[in-house]
Amino acid sequence: MVQVETSIEQLYENVCDMQSSDQSPSRQSFGSYGEESRIDSELHHLAGGESTEVEIMKGEEQEVDKPEDDSRSNSSSKKGSSSSGKKSGLLDKPRPTGVKSISSGDVKKVSRPQLDSEASTKPNVKGKTPPEKPPINKGKVKTLKKPNTGVLPMKKGKGSKLQNGTEDASESGLGNPDLGPFLLKQARDLVSAGDNPQKALELALRAAKSYELCSSGKPNLELVMCLHVTAAIYCSLGQYNEAIPLLEQSIEIPVIEEGQEHALAKFAGHMQLGDTYAMLGQLENSITCYSTGFEVQKRVLGETDPRVGETCRYLAEAHMQALQFDEAQRLCQMALDIHRENGTPASLEEAADRRLMGLICETKGDHEAALEHLVLARMAMVANSQEAEVASVDCSIGDAYLSLSRYDEAVFAYQKALTAFKTTKGENHPAIGSVFVRLADLYYRTGKLRESTSYCENALRIYEKPMPGIPPEEIATGLTDVSAIYESMNDLDQAIKLLQKALKIYNDVPGQQSTVAGIEAQMGVMYYMLGNYSESYNSFSSAISKLRICRDKKSAFFGIALNQMGLACVQRYAIKEAVELFEEAKSILEQECGPYHPDTLSVYSNLAGTYDAIGRYA
Repeated sequence: MVQVETSIEQLYENVCDMQSSDQSPSRQSFGSYGEESRIDSELHHLAGGESTEVEIMKGEEQEVDKPEDDSRSNSSSKKGSSSSGKKSGLLDKPRPTGVKSISSGDVKKVSRPQLDSEASTKPNVKGKTPPEKPPINKGKVKTLKKPNTGVLPMKKGKGSKLQNGTEDASESGLGNPDLGPFLLKQARDLVSAGDNPQKALELALRAAKSYELCSSGKPNLELVMCLHVTAAIYCSLGQYNEAIPLLEQSIEIPVIEEGQEHALAKFAGHMQLGDTYAMLGQLENSITCYSTGFEVQKRVLGETDPRVGETCRYLAEAHMQALQFDEAQRLCQMALDIHRENGTPASLEEAADRRLMGLICETKGDHEAALEHLVLARMAMVANSQEAEVASVDCSIGDAYLSLSRYDEAVFAYQKALTAFKTTKGENHPAIGSVFVRLADLYYRTGKLRESTSYCENALRIYEKPMPGIPPEEIATGLTDVSAIYESMNDLDQAIKLLQKALKIYNDVPGQQSTVAGIEAQMGVMYYMLGNYSESYNSFSSAISKLRICRDKKSAFFGIALNQMGLACVQRYAIKEAVELFEEAKSILEQECGPYHPDTLSVYSNLAGTYDAIGRYA
């Protein structure tokens, strides 16, 4: 699953397409303008960017010349409002972005249309081939020059407070219906140019307030769109908690009974809110939002629409991230059935479904089924000329062979992937390092430690001097993978050093608290094995505090972490604390794994020993 993108270019991926039912270009967006705007000097003053406020003159009108402004020509986004003369189109799913990959063989995402300042063209009716992004500034429509017209008077009144609690002199003009679209366009232009995102946020907040004042309490889809954009700007600044209330507000506004456009807005809000929760590591809340949006989409499109299948697959990825493999498998099978029913044999959609199903089966230990799905996915990708993705599938096929102890076939699959990656990505790409790690694991399992160590060193040379433009979390993932090999070789000091490097990288990446907690827990285990019980306790304590916030507190992983921390407490003679941790671990593992699971039995044994130590013999 892909790294979350919150740039302005990705903003409208969280708002679905509503195109006209004919093959004409899409309708004008919420933020676009006609040939003439009725806001003159005040709005042009904002466009110039020389002042942060619009001064409203009370009881006075000014005579100004309206300048030509090509930038306000036909700027429109395909996430647009509907025009009265056109029929509603189909509801497209905005592919949410808040879930990470389980392995380097990530499920290929069907590309989604992106935000642009030009009118977009209508996508394929089946929603399988999104339109290409049209070039920026492809054409301009000049606005008519308006000679010496008077500025429309703005009512001076008490302005309501912005989201950040501030109020400025221009609040009294927010009731002007032209002000919201203008401010929002300025915010989008600022962020697109990479200039002053804080100023863009201020403009977007004022635009939202203007839309809210002009809506007069009625459902206003322009306000919904503005809230989505404002929330995305907050996310781009790393202020995810500030985005959540805006998205919650945007979900409450649309009324599904009003038509597909309202369903579109509600669906997009749920998915974007799910992405935001995922970035905070709150997977349970994220899945709840995705599931609610999924139900809205099914209600509007029906249960067999291809886009419903894409949402099924995405929701399956989210459940897999949350270690809920049975539900992930059910949803992935649903997606596979929908795409096989609607698409041609061996379609790209079916290939993506099978690729994910292969990962799920592999994780559940059904390696033969995983191999079958992955081989079929590879064949479909080759048939659709997707050679660039075949190498990643070859890695997953090698993993399945390795799990089945078919080592020669695993080496062959890995070598094919290695050759392809070197050709397409270069000698020092982290994808090459991921294949080296797999080969290191294979040779360790077959007892060839020298070859295993050599491949680990080759991988580290890539990860320690990464190519420019590589996401930092991809490097951190590689370091943790190599660390696991060194841990298997019982070189715990080297393993801990690599985890510390990975931890430093992840701490600088937003939305990675769950991953950081997992690394800290693993470091706690290794410190315990080295006899450094104080460091072990500290690592577990930090990990569990994060898990209580960002992960389902009833997961088996959480129960195991509590048990491990309890053992560290025993070694530090903190017996009462150990009892509390073992008791909490017991209640979780009994529910998640059952009373006869080996992990649950281990907790029983540990708890019995601590009860004996404090005299609770019964």
